[in-house]
Amino acid sequence: MSTYKKEFGTGVQNAAGTLSGVVEGQLWYDSTAAAFKYQYPTVTTVGAWSTGGSLNTGRQSTGLGFGQSNSSAIATGGEISTGFTANTESYNGTSWTEVNNLNTARVQMASAGTVTSGLIAGGNSGVPAPFVANVEIWDGSNWTETTDINTTRRLMPGAGASSTAVIIYGGQIPPAPANSRTTATESWNGSAWTEVNDLNQTRAQHAGGGTQTDALTFGGEDGATENLAITEYWNGTSWTEVNDLNNGRENLAGATYATSSASLAFGGRNPASTAQTEIWNGTSWTETTDLSTARQQLGGAGTSTSALAIAGEGPPAFLTATEEWLGPGQPVGAWSTGGNLNTARFNLAGAGTKTAGLVFGGNPSPPTVSAITESYDGTSWTEVNDLNTARRSGSSGGSQTAALFFGGQTPTVTGVTESWNGTSWTEVNDLNQARTQGSNGRIGTQSSSLMISGELPGTPTSPSVESWNGTSWSEVTDLNTNRKLASVFGLSGDAATNATGSNPTTTNLSNVEQWNGTSWTEVADVNTATRAGSGGGSQNDGYKFGGEAPGGATATTEYFNGASWTEVADLSTARNSLAGSGDASSLFATGGNDPAVASTEEWSSSSNTVKTITTS
Repeated sequence: MSTYKKEFGTGVQNAAGTLSGVVEGQLWYDSTAAAFKYQYPTVTTVGAWSTGGSLNTGRQSTGLGFGQSNSSAIATGGEISTGFTANTESYNGTSWTEVNNLNTARVQMASAGTVTSGLIAGGNSGVPAPFVANVEIWDGSNWTETTDINTTRRLMPGAGASSTAVIIYGGQIPPAPANSRTTATESWNGSAWTEVNDLNQTRAQHAGGGTQTDALTFGGEDGATENLAITEYWNGTSWTEVNDLNNGRENLAGATYATSSASLAFGGRNPASTAQTEIWNGTSWTETTDLSTARQQLGGAGTSTSALAIAGEGPPAFLTATEEWLGPGQPVGAWSTGGNLNTARFNLAGAGTKTAGLVFGGNPSPPTVSAITESYDGTSWTEVNDLNTARRSGSSGGSQTAALFFGGQTPTVTGVTESWNGTSWTEVNDLNQARTQGSNGRIGTQSSSLMISGELPGTPTSPSVESWNGTSWSEVTDLNTNRKLASVFGLSGDAATNATGSNPTTTNLSNVEQWNGTSWTEVADVNTATRAGSGGGSQNDGYKFGGEAPGGATATTEYFNGASWTEVADLSTARNSLAGSGDASSLFATGGNDPAVASTEEWSSSSNTVKTITTS
């Protein structure tokens, strides 16, 4: 006879209501609750770039960014279409906000520090001053001029965790047009600059970062040799050559805030703009996921676990595009196995959460349509009262006790709407336009929802949208792109994110639109174009998962933070035409595919999530 210990090599851990000593992926017994529980394993990222909020003012030229992470950064100065700028913007992880300008517009300067304690030094302020020595300090609100650097220069990086402890190194020095490169390193103590030990390699247009006593620099050019790969480490006293970049380049950016051992090198030129990204582990560089947009003369902020790539030159010049890096090993959540449906089916719809869910309708097998409704308690599904009208490919919203199901196919296209009160379904006012294959996922509530796009009789895809006020449907502003089989999420009918789908010209759309209660606005595209997936969460804290991508059903899951999409842990089972619902921390995905499957998966956004196991 098999036992848990024989199967898994360990007995069941006994813990009195805490996780102390419990191993991830282990069944344990909570003696306080007198229940068996399962500890979900941690799932982490492998490292990827995603689209962030765009700058208000597009710009290029090295040295324009600094900050702690992909949600805390400053972009300042640079070159814009009309010349050099003093414009400064602050990033909060979603959008850039214009704040107070520099005193001196400039490009190609050194930068270091945080969003409340930053510094820029030197650079190029234009004719007749292609090289400047002046320094400005940022206190979170304003820029103040302070003591000049000793060696006037441009095209060099800086390192420092605040505006009171910074070093700058290398760069170009006058006179023009020779523009010699230098090895000079200077250290700032908050009141004066002191020359310290030089770099080993003369260079400019290089990148770097870290602190005043623990810094790294890499790449650049020395006037005779372009696209250097040489890397040097600063220990607070002297520079030492360490392992080279795999891909030498210049005009690149670095994310090396606070520690040299968590560095990221990205973008640059060799000889054209590149998207290459490399990660430093304290000893060597490893190639990792490329930027989405190749660029040079860009800004950087953060570290190898949480970085920002800011603007730069594409093509086109003067980019506004920002990319956010989530490094390897960061907890992102996971899907785990839940209870199976009693009736396997696809083209079904859902409502509620992973501990209080509801699914209804669908195809047990084509062309059969179903009226079956099942309720979920986080462990098992129970059949409850059927729909009045059997159908598939409808849309839905609401909770386990107050749901709405509208549209679909019976097999003819229908506008029937039904409301669920926790016990039974009641037919209410129909859609104005009968339709099927509209957006799938949790969209709104029983009293505030949206019917978005879909297939109408005689019309293969439509941009039309209807809004439900708890009593009747009203036509509202159309989508910008007509589509069907899209994924959607939003906890209110006044705020929704509608993503992907297909239309007659594009099998798998990647574009995304958001609803503000009045109109639709296009926002950042998804990483993987799909159709017939599902979604859950709120407008700026949501997920899309599953669906059909080129090549067939996909397990891909992507998270949206209101500005960008990040690929996170996949479903265990690739599936399309599934049901999904929930808020961002309590999603479920069930059914789908053809032939139909019955399996359910539950999303946990925390590695500390515990599931109680019931027995009978």
